Formats: sequence, C-alpha cells, structure tokens
Amino acid sequence: MDDTAHGHGHGHGHGHGHVREVWWRRLLHRLPAHSHDAADRVDQELETSREGLRALWWSLALLGVTAVAQAVVVVVSGSVALLGDTVHNVADALTAVPLGIAFVLGRRPPTRRYTYGYGRAEDLAGVAVVLVIAASAVVAGWEAVDRLLHPQPVSHLVAVAAAGVVGFVGNEAVARLRIRVGRRIGSAALVADGLHARTDGLTSLAVVLGAGGVAVGWGWADPVVGLLITLAILLVLRDAAREVHHRLMDAVDPRLVDDAEAALAAVPGVEAVGRVRMRWIGHKLRAETDVVVAAENTVVEAHAIAVAAEHALLHAVPRLTGATVHTDPAPDHLGTDPHGVLSHHSPAAEA
Repeated sequence: MDDTAHGHGHGHGHGHGHVREVWWRRLLHRLPAHSHDAADRVDQELETSREGLRALWWSLALLGVTAVAQAVVVVVSGSVALLGDTVHNVADALTAVPLGIAFVLGRRPPTRRYTYGYGRAEDLAGVAVVLVIAASAVVAGWEAVDRLLHPQPVSHLVAVAAAGVVGFVGNEAVARLRIRVGRRIGSAALVADGLHARTDGLTSLAVVLGAGGVAVGWGWADPVVGLLITLAILLVLRDAAREVHHRLMDAVDPRLVDDAEAALAAVPGVEAVGRVRMRWIGHKLRAETDVVVAAENTVVEAHAIAVAAEHALLHAVPRLTGATVHTDPAPDHLGTDPHGVLSHHSPAAEA
C-alpha cells in the first residue's frame, strides 16, 4: 500500500475515527506541537524564501556601498588593481539577481507540468554562481599576468590600501551572511554565492598587499599576490562546484539517511525498514521509503502505520517537507520481497 503525503497534519480528516487505534496512534493525532499539514508547510517554505531574499537584498546593499567607496578611490588613484577589484565586487553583487529570481520562482505552486514545483530554479542559479566564480578566476589571473608584463605606477597608496580593507570587510560580511542563511534554509546556491563573496574578499586583501609591496619598492608584489589569489579562487571554485554538483545529482548527507532509518525503525508497527531515498528540491527535502508491516494488518491499519512513519520522518529530518511511505507485508521467511524490503534490516543483506 502506498501512503503518500496528502498534506495531512495531526488532525488528518482521513476518517480515522473508525480505526481501532492503540494509545500511540491516538497520541500522534493529538500532539499540537509540530503540525505538518499543507498550510503549515507552505508557510515554512515561504518563510525560508523570504529569509533567502532578505539575505540577498542585504548583501546587495553592502556590496553596493563597498563598490561605490572603492570606485571613488579608483578615480583618485588610477589603480588598475583596485579597479579590477571594484568590478569584481559589482559582479558579485549582481549574482544576487539570479538567486533572487530563483527564490521568487520557488514560491510558485506546483503545476501539472512542474509537479514538484519550481525549487530546482535554485540549483540552476547555483550553476550561474559557479560560472561567475570561474569567470572571476580568469579575470584575476589575466590581470595578474598583464600587470607582470606591463607594470604600472600606483599613487595614493594609503587610500588604495584602505579601499582594499573596505572591500575585504564588506565581502566577508556578505559571505558570512549568505553562507549562514544558505545553510540554515538548505540553499546550496546561496552557500556557493557566499563562497564567491569570500573569494572577492581575498582579492581585496591582495590589493592591500600589493599596495604595501609597491610602497617598499617591490613593483612585482602586486601581480605575484594576484596570482596567489587566483589560485585561492580556484580552490573555492572547486568546493562551490562540488556542492552544486551534489545538489544536481540528488546527493544528500548520509547522516540524514541514518536519522531517517532510525526514526522509521522506532515506529510501532514497523517490522523492518527498506530503502530510504531523499532528494533536494531547492532548499526543501523530499523522501520515499519502504517499510515492512505485519501481514495480518488490515489496509486501514497499514495506512495508519504509514502515517505514523511519515510523521516520524518529518520530526527527525530537518527541512523535510513531505514523504511517501510504501508498506509491504512481512514475508514468511527471511529475504526480500519484490520491492527490495528486508524482513530483517541488515546492511550486509542490503549490499
């Protein structure tokens, strides 16, 4: 029997009044603390989208102020390195645009064509962010090599160094905001964009180091540091690309699967737990699982166990918004049924 998440909360309205419910089933239906009905889930999803949008607007404002302050110093000093850093910060601020569009799209309800909704737009935005990081690495490396081949004098070194510090502080503040909020709401794209802001902060520090080197007569210091920063950007690019790749390939933290299996195994009436499958849709998780129940259970009793299993998953796994629980009757002997569900859960047997 398939029991899909119908949007039922603890007051389900499925007609459970005629079911012979044992104490734990009655308790599950009366608990008010964590409602999982459709309205509450929509509210939670809208709140995470709002939180992501707030982080994007704040970061856009911070980077805008940073870029304006640096642009003023560029006009005064004629620093090409600082000009490159300013352009880099403007590009970083503009990555908020695809992410903002993705969060807005994610609020749209599912349709008959997009039956899971539009959460995947965040993953596409994450790809755009990775491409911007890659372009930043190319630009930073190109500017460093060009400065080695064509040295240029820089004036107002104190102002240039101060502008570099402003760039670092602004980018680091944005990076912490985006990464913190992205991890809290489960948005890989927002985390990747935060990592991008952190690389821009490192680029700003390169401007400071380059200005210091020029001040003591080391004209080569600026381009050499620029090359080192390019290497740092490539390392961050690798991490951001890996995170977005995992999300596109439906990878999840194995500890989430462990938590889900433990929660299912603890549900009264579940005799064994089969395969647990999870996937991210934007910053929300969906799950599918098979459980074994006693063969003598009626259809209604098996359904009640599946509902309890779904509730256990929603409580145990953070950011899980829905689960499909398939129930199978216990086989007469050890082994697997056609769905691959074990009569006795065993990692060795699963392998």
